[in-house]
Amino acid sequence: MDSDTPQRRNDPLQEDLRDAWRRTAEAAGADRDPAPYADRLLAAWAEPQRRYHSTAHLAAVLAHIDVLAGHAGDVTTVRLAAWFHDAVYRPDRSENEERSAVLAERALAELGVDPARTAEVARLVRLTVTHDPAPGDADGEVLCDADLAVLAGTPRAYAAYAAAVREEYGFVPDEAFRAGRAAVLRQLLALPRLFRTPHGAAHWEAPARANLAAEAAELERVSDQTGA
Repeated sequence: MDSDTPQRRNDPLQEDLRDAWRRTAEAAGADRDPAPYADRLLAAWAEPQRRYHSTAHLAAVLAHIDVLAGHAGDVTTVRLAAWFHDAVYRPDRSENEERSAVLAERALAELGVDPARTAEVARLVRLTVTHDPAPGDADGEVLCDADLAVLAGTPRAYAAYAAAVREEYGFVPDEAFRAGRAAVLRQLLALPRLFRTPHGAAHWEAPARANLAAEAAELERVSDQTGA
């Protein structure tokens, strides 16, 4: 990995994530000390341009994977993919997932993780471009559902998520952002299913659709008021 800047210690969330990384790397068969990789990954996740795609998002995705773990075929691989799925993130670029997958391939090879598992992690990271796992792709379903679970938060939590996304795209003018965001919401609402795991379908689908529809309606209201 490229960064040599260690993340500051004594933040409880950071320490919990380091412990989680160590356990996952060891379960994956790493034969090198995983600690420096935790520092570099956490430094990446804490970059200043991130408002939503932050260490808090990483922790939330890992927590949702814990909820969905029984559906996974190889939950260790899914957890590794969560660590890397937004490890490279620039809101003004479109190749973040590909660059994150390449980073996973390089870092996991250095750690001594089995090549087949490394390739599967990279595949899962690339899957987060579309969040559209093929039927029977249990690990893909778990990662994608965990990543999208934020959509099913309480109205207040969802509003905080939407505001953080807007902050990440602060360089985009309001009118252009509203148009682009509305297109994303329409695309999500048009999907036959947002969530593929049984838990996601039962517990997250309905609140997520309600949140998406409410945000879409608010964007339309503001656009009507401004004539945009």
